[in-house]
Amino acid sequence: MESSPSFTPPTQKIPVAVLGATGIVGQRLLTLLDDHPWFRVSGIAASERNVGARYGDAVRWRIETPPPAWALDLPLHAPTPERMSAASVIFSALPADEAYALEPAFAQAGAFVSSNASAFRMAPDVPLIVPEINPDHLEALTAQRRSREWPGALITNPNCSTIGLTLALAPLTRFGLRRVLVTTMQAASGAGYPGVASLDLLDNAIPYIGGEEEKIENETRKILGGWRYGAFVPLTPQTLRLSATCARIPTRDGHLEAVSVELAERPTADEIIAAWRDFRSEPQQLGLPTAPTQPVVYRAEVDRPQPILDRLAGKGMAVTVGRLRPCHVLDFKFLCLSHNTIRGAAGAALLNAELAYAHGLIAQPK
Repeated sequence: MESSPSFTPPTQKIPVAVLGATGIVGQRLLTLLDDHPWFRVSGIAASERNVGARYGDAVRWRIETPPPAWALDLPLHAPTPERMSAASVIFSALPADEAYALEPAFAQAGAFVSSNASAFRMAPDVPLIVPEINPDHLEALTAQRRSREWPGALITNPNCSTIGLTLALAPLTRFGLRRVLVTTMQAASGAGYPGVASLDLLDNAIPYIGGEEEKIENETRKILGGWRYGAFVPLTPQTLRLSATCARIPTRDGHLEAVSVELAERPTADEIIAAWRDFRSEPQQLGLPTAPTQPVVYRAEVDRPQPILDRLAGKGMAVTVGRLRPCHVLDFKFLCLSHNTIRGAAGAALLNAELAYAHGLIAQPK
């Protein structure tokens, strides 16, 4: 890995705005931005029907901790660059169709957009970032700004299940990752609010989440691939054969994934565990505020990870792996767990913006 950039933390907090502030991911963003050392919220936006309303009156708070007191009196604006002009950074928690229409307008207006939406994840000039894995993909922003004539920029974080999976897989790439089979057991909050009707989900599991399997397969190849000669070079299906099956289960938060892998080399179980435990990357080297000290946590207990016990590892930003054992079809199998609305969504967008600042892509306030 190339040496990490050196940077100076901002001397004044950078103004940011949150689009989609009343949704679950927007609520998580406001919670994570509460007393953030680098960023301060200068504006929030939501749907047309709530424009002009006081945030405390419009939001149906679904997070386990109380909302930040300062957020309750903020007025909700329309999600337009004109209304959010004071913000240097835009955190987008918009639905994909709204993001597709609105996010480029913010980048065109000069803002740095860190998006949780799926609209641009697979665009050929938009980085799909997991900071511990592919910080070098930020190099694509030079080409993006040139081709689109944007003074700002747009980056995205992956699907919530993809983030947990790729963080568990990245330390294993040293052993020659060849094939991956993954079955996800995804929490109810992944569907947003109100999400799946309770009578459909209680005492049940739903073995289909529209578009999810394709996202995991395609996004993983882009993240684990490279940026070379001015273009993304995703891993091909021949290089990494990956098959995903996705189900919704009646847990509140935390996506659990059962993973089997085939490796070109033949590491021992102890070598795989050591690779997970030793895994550190640029966010840890830089000391980014939202980065977990240990991004991948291995639990040796036979019945871990469990959503209720492990989803808040690293303040919700770490992935927990466990139950590593031989696989009689491939080589090894294990389970991994990540908090889908923190590491898988709001925290991912926030960490991406911190990484971008460290790379000099977001200016200090004047």
